[in-house]
Amino acid sequence: MLYAGISWHAGGYRLAVVDGDGRDALTPTDHASHRTDEIVSRLRELPGPVTVVVDSTNGTLDGRLMAAGLSVHRADAHLLPGRPLFGAVPAEELARASLRHAPDLVRLRRHRGTQTGREGELAGWIAGSAAADRRMVAAGRLLSHGDGERREVALTFDDGPLRPYTGQVLDVLERYGVPATFFCCGIHVRSHADELARMREQGHAVGNHTWSHPFLPELTPAQLAEQIDRTAEAIAETGGGGAPGLFRPPYGARTPEVLRRLAEFDATTVLWDVAPDDWAMREADAIARDVLAEVRPGSVVLLHDGGGDRSPTVASLPPIIEGLLARGFTFVRVDQMLRPGAGVLAGAA
Repeated sequence: MLYAGISWHAGGYRLAVVDGDGRDALTPTDHASHRTDEIVSRLRELPGPVTVVVDSTNGTLDGRLMAAGLSVHRADAHLLPGRPLFGAVPAEELARASLRHAPDLVRLRRHRGTQTGREGELAGWIAGSAAADRRMVAAGRLLSHGDGERREVALTFDDGPLRPYTGQVLDVLERYGVPATFFCCGIHVRSHADELARMREQGHAVGNHTWSHPFLPELTPAQLAEQIDRTAEAIAETGGGGAPGLFRPPYGARTPEVLRRLAEFDATTVLWDVAPDDWAMREADAIARDVLAEVRPGSVVLLHDGGGDRSPTVASLPPIIEGLLARGFTFVRVDQMLRPGAGVLAGAA
């Protein structure tokens, strides 16, 4: 058995592979964030089975690796040495720690992604934040649903930019004249400058979705600040606009302490009330059916243009848009929902 550790850093990803004795099976290599095809090729060339391992701060890569047929596992923090201020545990250490703790690795499932096995913990974090959510809404610093009296809907896209899917999403939106909001991961931004510029040119809003899609409750205050600040800087420099005023926490993961920290940043936290789980490799017709069944006036719809094969999401957009237009809905950006009377939590009056 071989163990491949994949870490992330400011410039992209690093791959290290060790054998069952902990010796290097490949010379460690660095790869730009848009060249994950190189990582897949190197892994496929290895002799025998390979366990691919990421840590819980690396939520941008697993979907693409699993779509390529690789066996991807998560090594949780208690199995690993401490993380740096910015970046994952080094790939070399990740591979060797995974070899030592192989039975404790969590194999990721295509329909659950990086959160595999942590669904209960994630639900507990969110449930425990209900009171803090309400305080943030009252202060105008959190939104999951717009004004329920207006037949408006906001389409939002997470985890990109990623070629070719972000461009394909933009093509569909341009064809229908529909605005949207893109929550971008910093690790992808600088290698997708054309997509960022096109978002701005077409009148879409761009939001901050952290650098590497981590579980925020696991980060120290300094690590959280690095994730947000570096992503904001990359978006401002690459997209030709200012720092984003919208922020979306990966997985929606939050605790009262995380929300307190987020309130210190100059951005509104954005959640959602309609989520067809398009990231879970569902078919286009199922994605469209769920969105059309769940949208209500003021809905914020969570879709994805990054993180994996998003061709089903692209294919779902025409029936979603045409179906909602036929019902008299108007499409708006999330920032256009931030008006007095908006910002209620999903399910609230």
